[in-house]
Order: sequence, then structure tokens, then C-alpha cells
Amino acid sequence: MPRRHLVSTTSARAAAAPPGPPARPSVFERVAGFAHRHRWTALLLWLAVLVGVQGASMAAGSDWRNDFSMPGTDSQEAADLLEENGSAQAGDTLDIVFDGLDSAGPGTEDRIKDRIEGMLAEVAELPRVAQVVSVYEEPRQRISDGGSGDIGYATVVLTVPSERMTLPEVERIYDAARTAAGDGLDVELGGEAARLLAEEEGGPAEGVGILSALVVLVLMFGTVIAAGLPVIAAVFAVGGSIGFISLASHAFTIADFTPYVMTLVGLGVGIDYALLIFARYRAELVAGHEPERATRAALDAAGRTVFFSGCTVIVALLGLVALGIGALQGMALAVACTVLVTMLASLTLLPALLGVFGRRFARQFTAKAAKRAAKGRPPAGEVWRRWGGLVQRHPLPALVVAVAALLAMAAPALGMRLGFADAGNDPAGTTSREAYDLLSEGFGPGFNGPLVVVANAGDGNGAGNGQQAAAAASAALNNTPGVAQATGPIPSENDAVATVIAFPETSPQDEATSDLVSELRGEVLPRLSEDTGAEYLVGGATAGLEDFSGTVSERMPLFVAIVVGVSMLLLMAVFRSVLIPLKAAVLNLLSIGAALGAMTLVFGDGMLGVESGPIEAFLPVMIFAIVFGLSMDYEIFLVSRIHEEWTRTRDHAAAVREGLGHTGAVITAAGAIMIMVFGAFMLSDGRMLQQMGFGMAVAIFVDAVVIRCLIVPAAMQLMGRHAWWLPRWLARALPSVRLEKREAR
Repeated sequence: MPRRHLVSTTSARAAAAPPGPPARPSVFERVAGFAHRHRWTALLLWLAVLVGVQGASMAAGSDWRNDFSMPGTDSQEAADLLEENGSAQAGDTLDIVFDGLDSAGPGTEDRIKDRIEGMLAEVAELPRVAQVVSVYEEPRQRISDGGSGDIGYATVVLTVPSERMTLPEVERIYDAARTAAGDGLDVELGGEAARLLAEEEGGPAEGVGILSALVVLVLMFGTVIAAGLPVIAAVFAVGGSIGFISLASHAFTIADFTPYVMTLVGLGVGIDYALLIFARYRAELVAGHEPERATRAALDAAGRTVFFSGCTVIVALLGLVALGIGALQGMALAVACTVLVTMLASLTLLPALLGVFGRRFARQFTAKAAKRAAKGRPPAGEVWRRWGGLVQRHPLPALVVAVAALLAMAAPALGMRLGFADAGNDPAGTTSREAYDLLSEGFGPGFNGPLVVVANAGDGNGAGNGQQAAAAASAALNNTPGVAQATGPIPSENDAVATVIAFPETSPQDEATSDLVSELRGEVLPRLSEDTGAEYLVGGATAGLEDFSGTVSERMPLFVAIVVGVSMLLLMAVFRSVLIPLKAAVLNLLSIGAALGAMTLVFGDGMLGVESGPIEAFLPVMIFAIVFGLSMDYEIFLVSRIHEEWTRTRDHAAAVREGLGHTGAVITAAGAIMIMVFGAFMLSDGRMLQQMGFGMAVAIFVDAVVIRCLIVPAAMQLMGRHAWWLPRWLARALPSVRLEKREAR
């Protein structure tokens, strides 16, 4: 392309006509000015919204529902076929597990049996229960013959899949089952629906995260009131968002773990956004501006950063809709709503709070700045300017070493195994975990993850011998390595359809179980189908989770392409550059890769003493969406300040140093807060929250410390003035978006 077609946007502006009248205030200035002047009205409106939404949510309750259906997969086709043909296997089951059946003292055995039979009759009458199979109906199969023979189980067949069961319904079954306990007999409730009783909670995580954030903010601003404002804005936003989404759960399918993800993301993002604005506000006060003007200036500069960063996070989250997975779509929309509300709180609630305390802050911050100058201390940010100068003197070694370290961190992610936690990962002492362990002890580890093999011998008109086809499948499965036992044919209302239950030798999370599912689908059952002419499908919860993981892996490249592409276009419009968006995309992918690699080492391989197992299947895409957007937050905040200095001085090297000097402390503090908020969720009992909190904390650490404070200055120094060029045809096609602070007001 001829050189004349590559132009510097800032140079073109420099050659423009002399400036005319002062520019009209931006929408950010007008919103900030209005909220500042009408501060009490704004505060009362936010308070009314929070109280109203929370009150309505408490009155109406919530209706969280998990939807792991995967149209087009084997497991979903198997479930649909069973439901269409009235099979008892169409609904999920619960296991009432007994420990101590044969250890009762003299004279108590009959009394225990009577209690169990009476209890099972009571359970059979409860809502959502289709039938109950007693532990005494098939004692050889339902009471373990190994060891003492103490462990047995009864099966509760549900009329609906486990994800449609509500907590009160499960509690009624559990309470009824526990009435049989006593005389040395212990009773536990197992099965996927029973895990609602051990529902993941943040526990002390939220409190620890908020307290840690307050400590950092107090150290940064030197006053409790100033430190509290970003936290107040974040709490208002998170509280309102969760209340609204709780109400929306009655109309839309939203997973039950969504509120905890909303809390994790909302607190981190809310405090982060408010901090960026407040830090700029403090700088404007120290520069001698009145509180209202300082508020407008802060919103006109940092507010734009928050707005475009928030839009990037929302776009990234909405990209999850492209995956077409119901469980992720509801959660993505809910978290996107949380980010939207936190962004609005930062742009409207925070200016109102600044209006209330502005005079106090003006006195405090200007007095501290005067004392600093009187003592002969260097201006704020001098340490970061020196650091930037050091990196600029050795940009290539700094870049190579840092990138090599991140690639090494990301390497373990290539071996990441996706899956889902099961009852074996529930907190010790919960009934679902106790039942899981008892069944594994009495009947083998694979008993907790049976495979449902559906035989369809129909000829298109419903005719065919399904039981004969299922009998052939049972014989083949019992001769397949990795299968501990396969039941005989289980009929349905349609003679052409029957099922076989196969129990693997290994636990549901074991990689060997995944290999067994692949072998059955790829080799064993296709060969059998050629012999019998019947169609065989592998379903059940274990196979369904394998399909979910596989679908996420297959569709992730499309999701990444959408998010990265849209984000790059946004950054091109903001900075009028090709190289800066490209650099940002590559570095963000590096930070996310490093986080996924660390997650694989800690949770996948069991480093640091953590129980090893698969990474929750939806977490890589969820972390990618959130962290990619948050990384753009720091990118825009830093590079926009560099661009502001470049526009003012035309000295690229000095602009990089000044940009880092003005933003280095804020980015580090914001990163530290988010690391503490996210890392606090490691205190949760839930494995999913632990993995998500750890992964996001690592990603933010890498991004805020390694990338923004080391790689970006080095890369900007190497790019020099070329960082700001854009093809002329692309400059005309892209909308012009300005992030720099307005000098004229």
C-alpha cells in the first residue's frame, strides 16, 4: 500500500484548522454535572430502586433452573426417545442409601425393616415421585455383598429431570428418608437432585473480598470515607442486579449458581470502575479544580474508559449466546446485566456521592499534596515513570522474557480436561457426598455414574423388538473392558425401545470413563448395530456431561473469534490505530491462557494439595468473556492516557512514561482489589466458585502487573510513532470516538 495512504490520525488533527469556540460538554460531563447538582435526588432514586427490587425479589422468591440440554447430541436424543416412549428412565432418580442394614442389634432388624418400608411408602406419595423401588425388592443387587454387607439403597424414580427439581421438593424427600434412621442405621440421600441440599454458597468470600478491597482503598486514598465510596457503588449495583435477575428467573431459564457468579463479577468490576473514576477525580482536585468541575472532568476522561470497557465486557458476555448452550445463555445475560448496572452506578451514583463529600475531599487531598510538596517528595507517579524509563531502555529483552514466561504458564492448558464436579466433590458431611462415598464403597466407583444405553429397534412405524436388541447390547457391554456390569433389558411402553444400564469400573470424573463413552459410541455399539439393525444411543448424566464438554470445546473458536473481532473494531475506533488493537488482543489472549494453565495445574493436576479433577466445562469460556473485557479496561485506561500525552507533546517516549506514571498506581491498586475479591472465593466450599475465583485472580494479576506494567511499555516503545497510524480508507470507515480529556470547558 502506498505510504500516502497510511496517516497518523493525531498528525492530521494537528494540521487541522485553528480551534473554534469551546466544544460543547460531552454527554458524560452533562450526566456527571446533573448527578452532582441533584445529588440527593440521584441517591434517593438509587436507594428506591434497590429497596424496591430487593423487596419484590424477597416477596416473589426465585426460580433458578439448570438447563444442560444439548440438541443434536447422543445423550439428548436418548433422553428425548425415552421420554417419547414412556420409559421409566426418562426421569432421573434419587438414591436413598442405608448404612448399617446388617449391623443392628438383636431384636431390631425387623423394626428397622418396618421403618424403612413405611418411610418408602411415604416417599412414594410425595410430589415429583413416579415410583419407589425398595432396597428389599432385589436384595442381591441392592445390598452390597462385599465386606459386612451393611450398605444398601432404594431408588426413587422422579417424574422430571433432576434440574427441574426444586430445593423444597428435594428437602421433603430428604426429611422423609431421615425418619428411618436410628438403631445404628444411617440414611443419606444421593443423586444429582440431592446436590441442591449442598448448594454452593460464597460463604465468607464476599465479606473477605470487600474487607480486603477497603484495606487497599484506605491505603491508596488515606481516608475511610473515600475508600468506602467505590464499595458502596459496587454493593448498590450488585444488590439491584441480583434482585432483578431473581425476578427474571420466573420467566427465563437461569442456572442456580448464577447469583454467586454475579456477586463475584459485580463486586470486582464495580469497585474497579468506581476506583478508576475516583482516582481521576482526586487528580483533578489536586490540580486545583472545584469539586463539581473535578467530577465532570473525571467522568469526561475516566468515565469514557469505564463506558467502553463495560461495553466490551457486555459484548464478550453476549458472545456466549453464540455457543447455543442454554445453561450458559441465561448466566451470560445475567452477568451482562450486572456489568451494565455497575457501569451505570459508576457514571451516575458515584458522581452523586462525590457531590455529597466533595468539599471534604477537596480539603483533604489538596492538603496532602501540599504537605508532600513541602517535604520535597517527588510528584505522584515518579516511581512508575522511572520504571517506564527502565523498560524503555531495554524494551526487547523485557518483552521476550515476559512473553516467554506467560507462554510457559499457558502451556499446561493444552492438556486441560473439561467436565463437571459431581457429588464426590461436594463438601464433606453433606448428604449427597456421604451417599456418593457409601455407594462407591459398597458397589464400586462407577456406580455413581451409570450409562443409559437406549436400543431403538423401530422400523419407522414403531414395530420392532427393542428388548431383543437391548439383550444383545447387554451381552456386548458385559464383555467390554471398562464395564463393571450391565443390567438386562428394561422395557418401555413402546416394544421397539428398551434400555440397558451399564456401570463403568471407574468414577464419573475419571478420564477412563470418558474414554469408555467414546469407545462405546465409536466402536462397540456401531458394530452391534450392524449385526442387529437397531440404533443404539448412549445417554445418562455422565454421557450428557461428556457431550456438554465436547460441544463447548467445538464451539469455542467461533466464540473467541466473535469477541476478539468486535473488541478490535472497538479499539480501532477509539485509538485510530491498527497495531494497538492487535497488540491488545494478543496480550489479552496470553493473560487468559496463563490463567487457564494455572487452573489446569492446580485443579486438574492437583498441585498445592487440591483434589484433582476436570475443570468445569463452562468456565474457560466464561473466564475468557469476563477477563477479556476487564483487560480492555486496563488497556483503555493506560493507552488513552498515553495517547493524551502524545497528542499534547508529540514525544512518544515521554508519553509512554507519563501515561504509566499517571495510571500505574491506579491499575496496580485496581488489580490488587480484583485479585482479593476474586481470590476470596477460594474460601468457598464449592469447587466451581474456587476454580472461577482462582482463574480470574491469576488472569488479573498477569494482566495488571506483567502485561500493563511491563509488556505494554516495552511494546509501545518498540512500535514508536507507528503505534498511531491507520489506513486512510479505514479511518474514513470507522466512527470517530474520543477518549481524551477535554481541555476547554
